[in-house]
Amino acid sequence: MPLRPTRALIALLSLWTLMGLAGSLYPQVSGWWGVLGGALGLLGLFDVLVVVVFKLPLAKRTLPGRMAVGVEEEVKLRIINLSNRPLYVGVFDGIPSRCECDVFPWRGWIKGNGYLDLNYPITLLQRGEIDFGKTHIMMTSLLGFWSRCVKIGDKGKVKVYPNYQPVLSYALMAMAHRQEHTGIIRKNRAGLSRDFHQLRDYQMGDSLSQIDWKASSKRQSLISRDFQEQLDQSVILMLDCGRRMRTIDGEISQFDHCLNAMLLISYVALRQGDQVGILSFGGTDRWLPPVKGTSSMTTVLNHLYDYETSPFPSDFSEAAERLLKYQQRRSMVVVMTNLRGEDSDELREPLKKLRQKHVVVLASLRESGIDAMMDKGLMDFDDALGYFAAHDYAAERQDVLTTLKADGIVTLDETAQQFPIMLANTYLDTRQII
Repeated sequence: MPLRPTRALIALLSLWTLMGLAGSLYPQVSGWWGVLGGALGLLGLFDVLVVVVFKLPLAKRTLPGRMAVGVEEEVKLRIINLSNRPLYVGVFDGIPSRCECDVFPWRGWIKGNGYLDLNYPITLLQRGEIDFGKTHIMMTSLLGFWSRCVKIGDKGKVKVYPNYQPVLSYALMAMAHRQEHTGIIRKNRAGLSRDFHQLRDYQMGDSLSQIDWKASSKRQSLISRDFQEQLDQSVILMLDCGRRMRTIDGEISQFDHCLNAMLLISYVALRQGDQVGILSFGGTDRWLPPVKGTSSMTTVLNHLYDYETSPFPSDFSEAAERLLKYQQRRSMVVVMTNLRGEDSDELREPLKKLRQKHVVVLASLRESGIDAMMDKGLMDFDDALGYFAAHDYAAERQDVLTTLKADGIVTLDETAQQFPIMLANTYLDTRQII
């Protein structure tokens, strides 16, 4: 029950002190100084007793069911005055540290036996399960001499997901058959489908291998087998959660860029009828067995929303062993990381081991700052040093990618801005060879 003197009390005490100094020079003032001191002490003590026994207000907070990083949402807060007299308060809700909210501190009156609805906008800047603390209230006493600071109401939690609004935009355009607007290219590849779809009349240009001779003999006319793209394939997304993914690229980390890309490819794959599984490594070691159906996007979101990076290095060999243990069926394995020039030995053997059973895609995020440094004009010696350092860094990465391609690994190396779309295109191209 912390009590603080208000400015009004401090001003009266300052005046009383000045009167005491004046009383030392003018004895006739001393009597009034004593009377004023006694009255001030009695009033201050009375005000303390009143504020101590005063009924505390109630606080009821309503949080959104879920929130997204960087998306503004509204939190509803109601402060209820249980006293029959007006109450002057300062309010500061227990909002998280990493957020944007310009409402607090709020100060104002709450009428007797009334309530205050304080609905405020807030933007959270961190994923995961975020805690809201109790509501902080500063109550001013009856005479205005003291303020009492209390915490009321309950704590709360809210799940904050990656911002999947771009995924929803892609989804709406896909349902409208306008995928070309997203940059995702769907290529028709006749003859590569492996799932039987239906029988139909022979058409000029059909290959002999398509003709169903048994059905043709019954119908006394040529009948062709029609195929569709194979469904129910498995796509396993392997996400590097190690320290190399903590690099900030734009406004968010490369790790968060990877999460956004995972949401897009998950939606595209589930819509294609494929299964999606997730394995993380490098500090956050989790496994989501493959799920199927567009309704499974909720499962994917609930699995990914609280992923975090760690300060530890990633062990690609251990991650490959785990995946081979968990996923026996032949699948497309997409390894998402930030490739380094020194990764050749560390990456090559685990990916080759995965390649023996699965189709492997290495999807690497390239720092946009490297490209910017190489495109920058050379104005002085420091610019030249930066250019050659960036050029060497890019060349080392390219050497690793070339080696992996020779081993039969599908590779992708893109900046964060193009990464989601290019990854979706790579998935659509590569799924034909699973």
